[in-house]
Amino acid sequence: MDSAPIQSIEPSLAKYTLNEEQEKKEIIRHYRALLKALRPKLKKGDKELLRTAFEMAANAHKTMRRKSGEPYILHPIAVAMICVEEIGLGVRSTICALLHDTVEDTDISLEDVEMEFGTEIAKIVDGLTKISGVIDTNTSQQAENFKKILLTLTDDPRVILIKLADRLHNMRTLDHMKREKQLKIASETVWVYAPLAHRMGLYSIKTELEDLSMKYMEPEAYKDIAKKLSETKRERTRYINEFIRPIREKLVAADFDFEIYGRPKSIHSIWNKIKKKSVAFEEVYDLFAIRVILNAPPEKEKEQCWKVYSMITDEYNPSPERLRDWLSNPKSNGYEALHTTVMGPQGKWVEVQIRTKRMNEIAEKGLAAHFKYKEGKDGNDEDRFDKWFGQIREVLGAPDTDGVDFLQDFKTSFLAEEIYVYTPKGEVKMLPTGSTALDFAFSIHSAIGTKCIGAKVHHKLVPIGHKLRSGDQIEIITSNKQKPSEDWLNMVVTAKAKNKIKDSLREEKRKIAEDGKYVLQRRLESIGAAYSQHNIDELMQFYKLNSALDLNYKIATKAIDLRELKDFQILGDKIEIPKPKPVFNDLTADPTKPISKKDSELIIFGESSDKIMYTLAKCCNPIPGDDVFGFVSTGKGLIIHRTSCPNATQLLANYGHRVVKTKWAKNKEISFLTGLKIVGLDDVGVINKITNVISGDLRINISGLSIDSREGLFEGTIKVFVHDKEELEELVNRLKSLNGIQTVDRFDTEKEG
Repeated sequence: MDSAPIQSIEPSLAKYTLNEEQEKKEIIRHYRALLKALRPKLKKGDKELLRTAFEMAANAHKTMRRKSGEPYILHPIAVAMICVEEIGLGVRSTICALLHDTVEDTDISLEDVEMEFGTEIAKIVDGLTKISGVIDTNTSQQAENFKKILLTLTDDPRVILIKLADRLHNMRTLDHMKREKQLKIASETVWVYAPLAHRMGLYSIKTELEDLSMKYMEPEAYKDIAKKLSETKRERTRYINEFIRPIREKLVAADFDFEIYGRPKSIHSIWNKIKKKSVAFEEVYDLFAIRVILNAPPEKEKEQCWKVYSMITDEYNPSPERLRDWLSNPKSNGYEALHTTVMGPQGKWVEVQIRTKRMNEIAEKGLAAHFKYKEGKDGNDEDRFDKWFGQIREVLGAPDTDGVDFLQDFKTSFLAEEIYVYTPKGEVKMLPTGSTALDFAFSIHSAIGTKCIGAKVHHKLVPIGHKLRSGDQIEIITSNKQKPSEDWLNMVVTAKAKNKIKDSLREEKRKIAEDGKYVLQRRLESIGAAYSQHNIDELMQFYKLNSALDLNYKIATKAIDLRELKDFQILGDKIEIPKPKPVFNDLTADPTKPISKKDSELIIFGESSDKIMYTLAKCCNPIPGDDVFGFVSTGKGLIIHRTSCPNATQLLANYGHRVVKTKWAKNKEISFLTGLKIVGLDDVGVINKITNVISGDLRINISGLSIDSREGLFEGTIKVFVHDKEELEELVNRLKSLNGIQTVDRFDTEKEG
């Protein structure tokens, strides 16, 4: 069955050089494995189509290699394999995956693909082809490409699924990339692609993407948790077996057809817990989850899941606030399950997930499995995915949304977890977490949103910015006199509400700008110049504005008074802007104080660092030894951030083109301000002990110290000047070893001063 294509592709691969025969065999082996995985889905004529696609891709990529040195064609085959095995897609998606890079990187055109495989496949391949260059420097190419994928997504979700497979394979093979490329791709992945995989219901892919991103962005933390997980594996397995034994006996006695097993939580989710709750690895109780998977007929699924829940909670006491019932209300990505946390042996909390085989397949394969099960249902059940696509379609239809804004709105609006709320008539509405009464008003109708003056939640009056919680029942109060204002944008998280508010404000702005236009016309005529496009462009450049609308609006609101017009030269009826005096290097933080070579503690690649000035970001206060990157910001020059900075993922994901490679040079002459947060038992002389270690033993300067003690505990923040990360780590370890000190954590000192 699989041997036919070999002869036909041999000519296609004849030009590989490096150990030609072996490489050819390797490629054919991968292709055969792909055919084997697809075998259950092959219909008449499919094999020929697949062979054509494979030959086409193999030929097109024949001279290309990946960074690892292997033939490029192995990448599309690997992506196709992920589509088939891990997402559960079929033949047509496999063809698209094999061809996904051909239009962008080779001589094959979209027309060639359409001629060979038809419109449907050409459309998907087009959706997967990146926009080759975005001219506008303010727009991020990543955001524009993402927008393009989403435009195709609403017609054909397979675009996103293949894109996720492509991203997963790139992340699995990221080792061969340069460090700054790794940072950019990993940031982009954790910023957009992992949440998207989650939203598509692909939990195992989402988890792997997060873990792989962390491996490159936080290598030390990643290695540390991975090491601790492998060290504790044996005792964890022993505990899981002890926990499962009585439950298994009950399920067998009750005649259930089931599987039960424990699985470790992902490194990324453990790390999130450690960060959020400021606890040590040893204190994270849910390092694993127990999963019960039932083989139940569709009509008995709910009943059996609740029966199992009842058996588990008979054996172990549940934590009432940790019950998650996604059986009655599945998530909008199709996820259904019961989650509960119970007190297991040895006083340990354990999370248990109960679901059926069908639910498990939807949880692992997401959208693809969802559509498979949907085919059997009647068509009138408007599906949750369809609703979601409908909302995206609406937002994508909005004019002139800036790419990066769009990406940010898309993230908060469509990739967040959801809450369920009710209209006064009891209809369920799903909104992203963090939504307000105003978001709810816009979700009903934009006319209700723009006139909203308040709301009633469970019959109690609340302001429009009131944050909603799952289960709230909301009634909106409107007034015809109400108009949206600028601060409304900070009160909403849904893209629909943001777009409608922006539209309203723009309309209002246009009306006001009309007056400004009239003032400008008169002013220009009074100095003998025309109200022409050339003159408007000159003024926009002079006042550093992006549009004529902004210019007219600022004139109307007197933010610009046009006094400078008298200094302009007039040639004919055109104005000429006086040329500005030369300014010191744009990247200079303080032109009066050039840095000497001796003091320059950062090496900035591609530039001579004695000329470049930089500032250290206030949001994360980097110190020598930290993993850092430089970011060229508009107006502020070069800013140095830690790669673990709260803003790093967003900057790297959206503005990769502005990132500058940097690393620390050894220099012990300059000190850097950083902060530590200390928590411990409030004991006599504790402050004395702490200051002795810092100033006495280590001779580190203290910039500020505040201690707050309450009910036998103290919390202190200390700002110190250190030379580098090693010195800071030495200090942290010394403080941790003091009696009564519980935790010592570095914090970012922006908020404190």
